[in-house]
Amino acid sequence: MNIKITGTGSYIPANIEKNEDFHNHEFLNSDGSAIKAPNEIIVRKFKAITGIDERRYAKPHLNTSDLASFAAEKAIENAKINREDLDYIIVAHNYGDVRHDSIQSDTVPSIASRVKHLLRIKNPKCVGYDLLFGCPGWVQGVIQANAFIKSGIAKKCLVIGAETLSRIIDPHDRDSMIYSDGAGAVIIEATEETGGLIAHESATFALDEAHFIYFGETNKPEIEDNRRYIKMYGRKIYEFALTNVPLAMKTCLDKSGISITDVKKVLIHQANEKMDEAIVKRFYELYDMEMPKGIMPMSIGKLGNSSVATIPTLYDLILNGDLENQEINKGDVIMFASVGAGMNINAIVYKQ
Repeated sequence: MNIKITGTGSYIPANIEKNEDFHNHEFLNSDGSAIKAPNEIIVRKFKAITGIDERRYAKPHLNTSDLASFAAEKAIENAKINREDLDYIIVAHNYGDVRHDSIQSDTVPSIASRVKHLLRIKNPKCVGYDLLFGCPGWVQGVIQANAFIKSGIAKKCLVIGAETLSRIIDPHDRDSMIYSDGAGAVIIEATEETGGLIAHESATFALDEAHFIYFGETNKPEIEDNRRYIKMYGRKIYEFALTNVPLAMKTCLDKSGISITDVKKVLIHQANEKMDEAIVKRFYELYDMEMPKGIMPMSIGKLGNSSVATIPTLYDLILNGDLENQEINKGDVIMFASVGAGMNINAIVYKQ
């Protein structure tokens, strides 16, 4: 028996927010002081570092649970399964349903329960729960589904990563340009087919790193409300990721017994183009190799950073032939890797 992804689906919101749309924002430093540069330069520097040209925002009437259900429907259809046969629905997110123009996150009931409701699944033995693990949440959900199936308590699991980060960004913070909305989903089940999940690795660094990503006040001190926004210490995250993610990836690959030369693709969380390239380059340096050309597919340029949704969305795009010059074929060994709030890291070695 092998445990494989048998269906994929994603939902990419229709609303496109281009870099030029930020030219009229009032960006401020974290202490509220003015940034001594015109927005055109701020945005140009942002593009050079992150690789982002545009990002997607959900339409006002849609919430995280809606996006998650749209991606799930596609994954169920792609896997050709009966949704009533699902044993688990695992939804990775970080902020719940935040309605448009609201200051409050809504997580009661859970996003997974809402998704099950939207999918109209009647079977009470289909258990839905939410997973909070920062940006690596979807990868961790896959690891958990694998454990459920391997232990014999489940046969089919639906794992979703969904987020509407556009609802929790500070318009006066330059970092707000990074974030986007979206959802990706997979069906995971036991199969007689070859391949599947071969090895995995997870870690939480919380002694000094727990609050590198946090909820904080707006950069504009004149605004007096109770709203909190996603904030981060970018330089600290960069240094942390560059040190620790390649090591976790190496541990995972070594555990799998597969040679680095057999890895066809590395699907890394679409956090920041320069950071992702530096991580994968460092990973190959651990094996005294140069990073192969085309090994790291990227979707961040057009889709931005949608947190838990980036990897499953990227995976779905490639399998459907929607990412130029990128493909994953049957028998290919690929790696999933992510880093995010917590600070959490994980990786998977997977054979298609």
